[in-house]
Amino acid sequence: MIRAGTRAALAAAVVGALALAGCGGGGGADGADDAGGWRPDGDVTMVVPFAAGGGSDRAGRALAAAIEAADPDISVSVENREGGSGAVGYSYFLGRNGDAETLLATETALLALPTSGQVEFTFEDFTPIMKIAEDFTLLVVPAAAPYQTCPDVVEAARAGRVVAGISGQTGLDNIVLSLTEDETGVRFDRVAFESGGELVAALLGGQIDIASLNPGEVIGQLESGDLRAVCAFADERYPYGELQNIPTAAEQGIPVSFAQFRGVLAPGGISPEQRTFWIETLQRALETDEYRSYVEESYLQPISAAGDEFVAYLDENRALLEQALASS
Repeated sequence: MIRAGTRAALAAAVVGALALAGCGGGGGADGADDAGGWRPDGDVTMVVPFAAGGGSDRAGRALAAAIEAADPDISVSVENREGGSGAVGYSYFLGRNGDAETLLATETALLALPTSGQVEFTFEDFTPIMKIAEDFTLLVVPAAAPYQTCPDVVEAARAGRVVAGISGQTGLDNIVLSLTEDETGVRFDRVAFESGGELVAALLGGQIDIASLNPGEVIGQLESGDLRAVCAFADERYPYGELQNIPTAAEQGIPVSFAQFRGVLAPGGISPEQRTFWIETLQRALETDEYRSYVEESYLQPISAAGDEFVAYLDENRALLEQALASS
């Protein structure tokens, strides 16, 4: 079982070590010069390993726009390759070894899929470029649901059947539900979907009772009153106006918090010059209005890490994730 205090301390230690200056392969702002002159020869593809409409899809499209803003000579197209809770997209990307003109919008499935034994690869088979942000999740119910708090949901599951929608078997929402089960001793019936957009539709259609969703996936339905958030699986309340009144699970006696990262991978087998080019390009992308708008509109924490620091983060986060899945 991972206690909130332990997770927070470990996360703080990792975040404190993550500075962009001097990151592996990095250099000055002039990426083309420092990277030995390598540049993409043609259009770049950003693979999204989940369906359109969810948080990963929005991340991939925002990253594509930020890269284009940072380097107007680069054109980035987004390609969704959903299936298998992300396994289809990551497996496709594994086959792009050495292709520095293909990137992937990555998140926690990069670690969860190997940890769960569903795939053969690990993050070491790819080239980590940049962690761009961290994303927490909300427990969301239909507006007419009887649940007003996270403990209400737990007590309902203790007394009977509560159907929980999750976006993939190894995603952040399944992890926080597993941690909640471990803390409380209840069990939820799960139904897996391929994206947050499908989860929202299932909640609105009455197919499921609860869902764990990133704020950016559901803010429209929260503002319209069609759905309601009963708690946030975050270390602290969100500072954003629309979300400030949502208590954390810990405030309600359920000490569960786990962050999903958002980031960019290049395939394995690329050259050091190609890696440097993408690290420096992403560093400039984080300075664009496109990136800032994405973070604000998706209610993210803009905690970044580049190159070797991203690798160190993945090592630490994998250890935390293994503990979380082992305790579920």
